[in-house]
Parts: sequence; structure tokens; C-alpha cells
Amino acid sequence: MPGGFATVVLDAEALDAWGRLERRMIARLKRLHLDGAVFVASANTIIELAGSRARSMAWALSSVDVIPVTRDRAINAAALLRERGLSGHTYALDASVAEVAVSSPGPVLVLTSDVPDMKLLTGGRSDVEAV
Repeated sequence: MPGGFATVVLDAEALDAWGRLERRMIARLKRLHLDGAVFVASANTIIELAGSRARSMAWALSSVDVIPVTRDRAINAAALLRERGLSGHTYALDASVAEVAVSSPGPVLVLTSDVPDMKLLTGGRSDVEAV
């Protein structure tokens, strides 16, 4: 995929911004979609968004592949935490997002509100940009 991303991983803030129809996020995602990107999110991201506007979230989620948290994915996310000396108690949700990023077809872009932690967790295996 020359010049573009095959996969765009959305964290809770990115998905929430899309669900709230923030103009900047909509324009950004439209460009990525036109370049052929597929949007994905960890199933844990939906849990993190509990309490957000149900209708707008349902609309945004209709265009996102939700990646289940399986046993293997959980083990891989835990390994990312161990490799970086981080606690699952504090970083579990970020680790599940990072695991989706490092296991998705590349090139991968992660849209996140927590750029430093996501860069640390993905270990340079994906591009990371602020929401």
C-alpha cells in the first residue's frame, strides 16, 4: 500500500471522536479510507467507552472491525507489558490496543490520545499519531 496505511487502529479517544462526529476526525478518517485503510479496534475499546453516546457509537462501530480479545491475544498483550516492564493493572487496555496494532497487516497507524505509551508498547512496529 504505497503512501498509505493498510490498517488504522482506533483507541477509545479516536473512536469516541468519530462517534461524536468531530469534523477533524471525520476528515482524517475519510482520507485514510479513500487510501484503502481498514479500521479496527480492540473489543476492550468498546468496554472503555461504556457510557458514551450509544447511537453515535453504534454508527462508528458499524465501520470498524472489532477484534476479539482471545486467549492468544491476551497472552501476546501481556508479553508486550512484560517486555517493557509495565503493569497490567495500569496498562491493560493500552496493551490490548497495542497488540491489535502489532498483529495487524501493515503498514499500521494507531490513532490514540496516549502517544508515548502506545509508541512504547508497539515498539516502533506501527506509526502512532495523536487524536
